Amino acid sequence: MSISNRAVGASVLAVSMFAGLAGCSNPPAAALAAASAVSSGSAPAAVSEQDINDAYIYLLGRLLVLRQQQIDFRKEGFQWNRIIHRDVGGVSWANPNLDVAYSEAWIAVDEKTCTVFSVPAIKGRYYTIQFLNGWGETVANINERNYPDHPGGEFAMCLKGATAALSPNARRIDLPGKTSRVLARVEIGADKKQAIALQHRITTRITGTATIAPVPATPAFSNDKLPGVEAFDSAAVALRSEPDINPGMEPIQAKVRAVSAAVASSLAERARVDKVIREKTLPAFLQSFSTAGTIRNGWNRPATIGKYGSDFQTRTRINLGGIWANSTDEVVYFKTDADGTGTKLDGGNTYTITFPKDELPARHVKYFWSVIAVDAKNFRVIPNAKNRFLINKQSRLSYGEDGSLTLYFAPARPKDAPDGNWLPTPKGKNYHLTFRLYGADQPVLSGEWFPAPLVKRN
Repeated sequence: MSISNRAVGASVLAVSMFAGLAGCSNPPAAALAAASAVSSGSAPAAVSEQDINDAYIYLLGRLLVLRQQQIDFRKEGFQWNRIIHRDVGGVSWANPNLDVAYSEAWIAVDEKTCTVFSVPAIKGRYYTIQFLNGWGETVANINERNYPDHPGGEFAMCLKGATAALSPNARRIDLPGKTSRVLARVEIGADKKQAIALQHRITTRITGTATIAPVPATPAFSNDKLPGVEAFDSAAVALRSEPDINPGMEPIQAKVRAVSAAVASSLAERARVDKVIREKTLPAFLQSFSTAGTIRNGWNRPATIGKYGSDFQTRTRINLGGIWANSTDEVVYFKTDADGTGTKLDGGNTYTITFPKDELPARHVKYFWSVIAVDAKNFRVIPNAKNRFLINKQSRLSYGEDGSLTLYFAPARPKDAPDGNWLPTPKGKNYHLTFRLYGADQPVLSGEWFPAPLVKRN
């Protein structure tokens, strides 16, 4: 191919990218200018490293949700508007909560079709049915806290402005987009059979036949091989297929468009963008897992969770390390991969965490608390011979004579550790702990309370 033909090809690609990003058939003026610059032999102005960084982190957050959506439909047997009731622990994504029985769904609605959820009366245990959009934002939770006058029965999930005919007994909830990811959680508690029975009574039906677009197709990637410049090859479909509900995101989306145009302008610019991503953006992003948010006692609390506003950096971190996180009015999360001195956890060591009698986790929750260990790469629960993956209020906990609680994290049970207070860890490997508090009290919500530090035993 001649140089002029390559330039024309690149200009067509730039125009098509921008047209897709704009979601319309007429490309915006910026796209035409970029294409014109390419075809005339001069590339668009090079984008800055900061713009590359911002655009990539923003875009990656959407691609992580698309990755999980593709896994759900291609490997996990999902069908639109049909709920799947999982066995306890039977979910295939990062950082699950093993205190609950999960049910999952992807729902699709349109201007004339709603999806109706039937929810049984659930008393004396925690439950919620969470709805998330394609960026991992929590947009609704069905439970007795949010709907005290209608805690059970039918809930019609509808596109805002939809005109579907609904039962007079159904509580209508408007959604910002046509598709949503759903997680129903029913606390297992002391009666697992009852929890599973309640879980299976959560059902769905649709009021008509929604027009459903195909699941967007983007390249697959793994956590240990996150995409580089090729992420921008999927920018058009990523932005076009799901609006970002947060106000003020136009400038960062403009950066995505600008980087996409630069990548399309020349192989040299494509190589430069890839180099920036792999040598600067990704290392800094991965390091931010340990430094972002509020850190106290070695524990990290994200700046926000579930509802992110303009904080797309935290949203992307959560979508990688704990996708489908709920909002703080439901649960507060603390995470760490280090002890109280900041030294990385090693699964071959023994660590303890001690809560004084007046600061027990149970004193700070309305519902329950738990701590789980996950691996440092895919953030999945770690197999062990005990098949024990968390410590929570249902564990056979033993307390000190002074009423304190000490938890143990070690590859083998320490001699002085009560069995119920011990969580197995992977010998010779770094791992992460996630501490959850459901129905947290004001000291937790305000940031006054953090878990006690992990202490390494010599």
